Amino acid sequence: MRLLEEKVLLVSGGTQGVGAGVARAAAREGAAIAVTGRRPEPGERLVAELHAAGAEAQFVRADVADVTQAQGAVATVVTRFGRVDCLVNAAGLTSRGTLLDTTPELFDAHVAVNLRAPFFLMQAAVRDMLGRGAPGTVVNVISSSELGGQPYLAPYVAAKAGLAGLTRNAAHAHRFDRIRINGLDIGWTDTEGEDATQRRFHDADDGWREQAAQRLPMGRLGQVDEIADFVVFLLSERSGVVTGSVIDWDQNVFGGLD
Repeated sequence: MRLLEEKVLLVSGGTQGVGAGVARAAAREGAAIAVTGRRPEPGERLVAELHAAGAEAQFVRADVADVTQAQGAVATVVTRFGRVDCLVNAAGLTSRGTLLDTTPELFDAHVAVNLRAPFFLMQAAVRDMLGRGAPGTVVNVISSSELGGQPYLAPYVAAKAGLAGLTRNAAHAHRFDRIRINGLDIGWTDTEGEDATQRRFHDADDGWREQAAQRLPMGRLGQVDEIADFVVFLLSERSGVVTGSVIDWDQNVFGGLD
């Protein structure tokens, strides 16, 4: 049997990057997939791809920074598929700001996408699980930067550190409900969004990936499909009783010093 056979998975921010990778990997493992996104074009393209591969799939247009839209996405999935068995919070905002130049508006935008959205998506999904008396799994895509991060990521770090704490808190609260909630502190990953970020904020050219790889221990950036397979493992029963873990998915060892 495939790892997610007959499971219903909702992926926030699932139309590109890590979220889309998780959707594809989960579909291969038998799940029915719903993905959220603000733009319909990439969402519909991904759904068509998943349909062509034989999976049930739905695109839910939603800006998860808006609590009503975030929780409405869960309601839409329950209406279509009858339930939510698994949730992956992959939507993220990575715009730059330091302690000194971050505006209240930028700070609030990071909290809305990187912390508040996962909170209320989990709230809605867990309510569905509890209402059915059913187990479930959640994986929050966090960031290794939540452990400190770069100076130009101050509001991002603040929100992602909050998400790491929320992951542990929610897992503890619902461990006896058999709802497992874990997180991944992912490192530098090669995604469409990262490419756009490097070009917009760091004046990167076409060779930025090769230049970055030279500075990394494994000689390359992390890859979406590798993260996606790991997320599917955490969503599945193969990961056993693990809950409340925030796992360092990175090639640097935090706390290690040369």
